[in-house]
Parts: sequence; structure tokens; C-alpha cells
Amino acid sequence: MQFLPTQIPDVILIRPRVFGDARGFFLESWQEEKFAAAGIHAQFVQDNHSRSARHILRGLHYQKPHTQGKLVRVVSGEVFDVAVDLRRSSTTFGRWVGVRLSDANHDMLWVPPGFAHGFLVLSESADFLYRCTDFYSPQDEKAIAWNDPDLGVEWPLPTGTAPLLSAKDQTADRFLDAELFP
Repeated sequence: MQFLPTQIPDVILIRPRVFGDARGFFLESWQEEKFAAAGIHAQFVQDNHSRSARHILRGLHYQKPHTQGKLVRVVSGEVFDVAVDLRRSSTTFGRWVGVRLSDANHDMLWVPPGFAHGFLVLSESADFLYRCTDFYSPQDEKAIAWNDPDLGVEWPLPTGTAPLLSAKDQTADRFLDAELFP
């Protein structure tokens, strides 16, 4: 496995070794010792799987106080995955990083606690898996507007195309009004 820092060093792109032949492929998606050696000390308590159609945008979501770290990957299709640093004490506070995750590249992204997370489906559909370090807590769930001008996330949407959003994401907070982390 390769652990590659992104423009926000705490957000790590993980490139697994993929062993393939005529029968298919094999890869390790989690190995505690390798992740710990790369500085990711995570204990996962919940796995989630979502399926979404093209131009569905989920996010930007986070929980407070039951903050979640997430290890995310795509097993079918392609998404543009985004992490936004919500930690006021961080040198990268308010900055975002985006990567393409797909069933073709097998890449994964580590989104540590203290970040908002979201993704846009680029393919006809996508199956998205994420492992979480804390349980889903509906009463602690927060969202920041996907198109907040203070964040300036550059979503790869075709010109003139609006993403499909949940009701919750349509009424998400502005970054300046969001409940952030110390």
C-alpha cells in the first residue's frame, strides 16, 4: 500500500496494491499495522454502503460532538470525493481537497475527524463504502452547503447542470454559520 499525502496532509490518499489476473483481482482495503505505520490510528465501529445515481451530491456532512473519521472507497463507478478542514486550530482550516475515487483506480481516502465530507457521482451510478470511527448519531449530524462561496469547492459538474441533493443538503448551513471544531 502507498499512503500519499494530499494538499491537506492529514487527509491521506491510499493506493492499495492490486493483484490481478484472468480470474479478477485481489486487494487489501484495511490492514491495521500498515495504516498505523502510516500514522492512521483508527478503530472502526461502523461500515456503510450507499448507492447513488449520476450527479447525486451527498454532503458536506460531519458530526459534532460524535466526530467520525472515515475511510472511503468506491467499489462500482466513480465519484469526486471532498474533505473540508473544519478545525479552527489547523493551518489548513477552511481548505478543501478533492480526489477521484473509482472502481478502476481502487484508491481510498482517509478523512480524519474534524472534517466535513461529501461526494459527487460522476458515473451512471456509484457504490460507495465508508468505514467510520464513531457511530452514526442523527442528533449530532451537521451539513455545510455544497456550494458555499467561502469554501469554493470546484465540483466537476457539467456547465449548466445542478446536482441532485437531499432535502437536508438543500438547507445546509453556510460555512460562516456552521458549528466548527476548536
